[in-house]
Amino acid sequence: MRNFITFIAALLLSINCLLAQNAHFVTSGTIIYQKSVNMFALIKKEINKDNEDFLQSLYDQYVKNQPQFKRLSSSLNFVSDKTLFTPVEDENGNNGFFGNNAMVSQNNTIATDLQSGTFTAQKKVYDETFILKDTTRKIKWKITDETREIAGYTCRRANALVLDSIYVVAFYTEQIPVSGGPESFTGLPGMILGVALPHENITWFATKVTEGSVDDKALLPPKKGKPVNNAQFQETLKVAMKDWGTWKNMYLKAFSL
Repeated sequence: MRNFITFIAALLLSINCLLAQNAHFVTSGTIIYQKSVNMFALIKKEINKDNEDFLQSLYDQYVKNQPQFKRLSSSLNFVSDKTLFTPVEDENGNNGFFGNNAMVSQNNTIATDLQSGTFTAQKKVYDETFILKDTTRKIKWKITDETREIAGYTCRRANALVLDSIYVVAFYTEQIPVSGGPESFTGLPGMILGVALPHENITWFATKVTEGSVDDKALLPPKKGKPVNNAQFQETLKVAMKDWGTWKNMYLKAFSL
């Protein structure tokens, strides 16, 4: 009996080794993400006793005439140590008054050097464009045992807080051993194919992964904009929005993601 158990254990080990040897890993290609914003929930949270006479009627009209979810596309070109996240221009307009909400729009083009731990981001803040260069955000991820399939890849869930208070749920796959992801979400042992900000009513999920070589030009950092680091960018935002009242925190959060 002991010999039989030893034989089975050796057999299982051999099978696992064989599967590992035949596992296919993707190290370069392009990922298409879809950003989804629950507009009904997002707008509802903006209504308070100081603006309800004005916003409630606009909200009611929006619910009658617009879809609940606003969906936007973006792409991520990647190789083993570099990524470039690029929004796809919205062809459906800005959905009227609420389309100007910074949480709805896609404001960032981000080139990340995973080896050096630095990034270059082009951030559009209404009529002004900034080029922000700094070290990548250090995110303290807590990896869980939960898994789900995204775009044909098995992904594991991880949770974290960013910007001190924003709860993030991410799903990453070790089948793409590149520590990148959409927007500025990085730092997991595999590519992030899904991100949810449950309390902000926003998600990014990959809809397609295309494996293939990526030209160096497709990874070049953006160049157009006023050069700043993160501290300078934050100070500029705070000064510009100092009189925005209760709206300020939400917009600071949106432009800082």
